[in-house]
Amino acid sequence: MAFTDEARTAPSLGRPKGVRVGVWPVTSTDGTEGDAEGPGEPESDIVLDCGWGRLVFGQTFTDPSRVADVLRSEAAGSRDICIYLQDPHVLVSRMQDELFIDPSLTYRLDLAGVRLDDATPPPGVQIRPLRSEADAEAVNRLYAHNRMVTAPARTLARNAETRRFVHLVAESCTGDIVGTITGIDHVEVFHDPECGASLWCLTVDPNYAPPGTGQALILDLASRLSERGRAFIDLSVLADNEGAIRLYERLGLYRTPILCVKRKNSINERLFLPSLPEGYDRLNPYARIVADEAMRRGIRVEVTDPGWGELRLTNGGRTVVTRESLSELTSAVAMSRCDDKRVTRRVLVEAGLNVPQGRSATRDRDDLAFLHKMGQVVVKPARGEQGKGITIGVNDPVALRTAVGLAERYCPDVLIEEMRGGEDLRVIVIDHEVVAAAIRRPASVIGDGVHDITGLIERQSRRRAAATGGESRIPLDDVTREVVRDAGHTMGEVLTEGEVLAVRRTANLHTGGTIHDVTEQLHPELTSVCVTASKALSIPVTGLDLLVDAPEQPDHVFIEANERPGLANHEPQPTTERFIDLLFPGTSAP
Repeated sequence: MAFTDEARTAPSLGRPKGVRVGVWPVTSTDGTEGDAEGPGEPESDIVLDCGWGRLVFGQTFTDPSRVADVLRSEAAGSRDICIYLQDPHVLVSRMQDELFIDPSLTYRLDLAGVRLDDATPPPGVQIRPLRSEADAEAVNRLYAHNRMVTAPARTLARNAETRRFVHLVAESCTGDIVGTITGIDHVEVFHDPECGASLWCLTVDPNYAPPGTGQALILDLASRLSERGRAFIDLSVLADNEGAIRLYERLGLYRTPILCVKRKNSINERLFLPSLPEGYDRLNPYARIVADEAMRRGIRVEVTDPGWGELRLTNGGRTVVTRESLSELTSAVAMSRCDDKRVTRRVLVEAGLNVPQGRSATRDRDDLAFLHKMGQVVVKPARGEQGKGITIGVNDPVALRTAVGLAERYCPDVLIEEMRGGEDLRVIVIDHEVVAAAIRRPASVIGDGVHDITGLIERQSRRRAAATGGESRIPLDDVTREVVRDAGHTMGEVLTEGEVLAVRRTANLHTGGTIHDVTEQLHPELTSVCVTASKALSIPVTGLDLLVDAPEQPDHVFIEANERPGLANHEPQPTTERFIDLLFPGTSAP
């Protein structure tokens, strides 16, 4: 389960009775930092820098107009939140063009009544404080993956060193950060007479966090704040986030009448826009991310076929029809060059680019001679997508015949290529510029010493499906069973805790593969050849698949080109932004 940054918190009920304290990194509305740790001269207008934005403690403001001034000074790319402002609806009614009431429900957890003995994390996970900027970078990767606002790693690490913040992470047995939560101690911030606290930024890795990680983070935070003598924790959650609400109510949280005020900015648009296009809720993640970016820029979006992912985008006198990342700007010729892998190979070879040796299957001795020459081959349909019909590691005549038969189910024309080792690299090229690059890895599971391999696959598959809107699942088919068997295991075997087992040979995301951003590490030679390939194919948007020794090294071979790459798989790289720049250049940021 993952909770985005919409699952924000609210402040304590009750207004501090004349007791206000400036504490670092709290700032006043003039932007100056308080420099006292503990009691000092009473201060008003308390603002707390959280990195992703500022918390504006409305109960410390005697003049609501000063709250408006603070929210107006919100930094670009940040999300400020004013919590527990007296009569927030009055301020918003006077500034409807700038501010809005957050459409969330506020919940409270009374720490005196919570069962903290349920705080034991799932097997293979430990909950601990955030300790370093490296931890903070890992937390930012979680934020970005779940489409939350990120924060400077230094700010997160510095905040975690103070008693005002209780910033925790969930660490798996592999050393990866798979969840995070932030608590704010209101007593440390402004001497809250009600001894309250709040919860922020709860999120987990939908791919690798075991079930129960989010609950464990909440209860661990509650335990730490209870030990400090805090009375309760407040949080707010979007009213339509039914999964989070069920969890909170199961833990004993109850509703409280607290509202939050936010500024109308591009990040918050979906919270205050009057309505979404009809059919928007039925779009897959790859079409929805395009619709979101278009609406953020004020481009009119019509969902013409939600099941197909087709949109009609209009801005001024220009209209463009898209299907996910495929648009009318991609010609039929360019599309056909990518659609047939044999043609792709020919175009790339003529451009002087590297491809594996290969041939079209003729189902005779020439196929066997090629297999004998290569030793191992890959068999794939000449036309197809999502990894369907592909067999890797074919090394004998019987396996070759079987693999060709499988490929024929998807296309009568079959391609046989030499098998090359290396990392599976996907590079996104838009308008002949490299925008993102990622290493794709086959689906794998991590043993917990409890569940058998079948159970681990089912659990991991559910997490991948939840994370991708149902787009990615690990099939429990003959291919999966064969991969497990070849690794020396049976489907009913229980792996030891921390043992990693690959359960698919191909890294395709639709069969449970995972993707890891390497844009900043990409070797200049790889960038150059990918641009050359996009120009040779005459395609404005493409996802190029290569095998490489490492993304930092130049050696490579091209495997195929995709005319409709999944842009949503490459966040936080600006793939969708560059796509909309291509379609509507006049709407790009200056």
